[in-house]
Amino acid sequence: MNDHVIHSAQLVTADEIIADGWVAWSGDTITATGVGDEWRAHATADSSITDAAGSYLTPGFIDIHSHGGNGASFDDGTDAINTALSVHRAHGTTRSVLSLVSSDHANLVQNLTVIAELAAADPLVLGSHLEGPFLDAAFKGAHSPDVLRNPTPGEIEELLAAAAGSLRQITLAPELDGALAAISQLTDAGVTVAVGHTSADYDQTLAAFDAGARLLTHAFNAMKGIHHRAPGPITAALSRESVNLEVINDGVHVHPNVVKMLFASALGRVALVTDAMAAACSSDGHYRLGSLDVTVTAGVARLSNSGAIAGSTLTMDAAVRRAITEVGLSVPQAVAAATVVPARAIGRAGDLGSLSAGFAADAVLLDADFRVQAVWAAGREVPRPDHPDA
Repeated sequence: MNDHVIHSAQLVTADEIIADGWVAWSGDTITATGVGDEWRAHATADSSITDAAGSYLTPGFIDIHSHGGNGASFDDGTDAINTALSVHRAHGTTRSVLSLVSSDHANLVQNLTVIAELAAADPLVLGSHLEGPFLDAAFKGAHSPDVLRNPTPGEIEELLAAAAGSLRQITLAPELDGALAAISQLTDAGVTVAVGHTSADYDQTLAAFDAGARLLTHAFNAMKGIHHRAPGPITAALSRESVNLEVINDGVHVHPNVVKMLFASALGRVALVTDAMAAACSSDGHYRLGSLDVTVTAGVARLSNSGAIAGSTLTMDAAVRRAITEVGLSVPQAVAAATVVPARAIGRAGDLGSLSAGFAADAVLLDADFRVQAVWAAGREVPRPDHPDA
């Protein structure tokens, strides 16, 4: 029988909210779902039972672009990774792609190896995301220009080898020399290629999508905007149904009305991401992002020397909550952007992002104000901090 049953919930799918719903799982996999009192037939005296009491039950959130949290960065080793992940998991992120900022080759190889080992041992770690080093210096954002470079087949092969099949996505600028060949090489290896930190125009971006790129990194940030005679990479991404678009919905990176416009233009293809750095769920103050100094004031992270935005202090539950209360999305639309869409973006739509039989037993219980009450990841309840919103 089943290890756990959650009943009397408002089950949130990508399309609707199912009243008085229930979910049952065994081990780390959902076995059945339904409505009403049918759940009783799926429970025994040994099953753990949760009465959701009418709260929202959503699939676990999937963050495909985050750099750290809780005072720690993903490029500082296993202990730092676990420290950061603990707080993101408490905020509903049950599966994470760990993002690495641009660095020299040796450092990237080392960090990819660490993440590969962690992903092999922990199914909640989906793998790595190389945000660079193949970026355009003109749109470098919070990446050191000293380590930005053009892609070469040899370096990419060594990065792929270090990742040992765990490199989930890479952000690159398609206008760089060798970029289109790199896109083909990476997609052939099963890596999702994202266009970002780029000065590419509309046609150059379309060429990247023709070569196999399928994602736009944090839409509107670190790229040309939409101009009526120069539509740019965002419009190129909107024109291709095969392309998903990330957005950082923290109220700082992109105005809520622009986020609303993005969802209206590509509903079902927009993935909420945090792009969180070490200060997420930590205090204001001074931090490092890669080799750069960052100052966080009132929860906004900026490079100390230039004032450029340097990641965020966002968590996925806050991104979902803002999508509903500020952007005006329906609950299913907002939840889909944190579950179904990111799962599809990295090729995991078959087992992640849905409260359906056969899918991972990842779930988040949200109250009427869309704040996290409980989290389960791979069938196990995630420890909750005393002050989860701190």
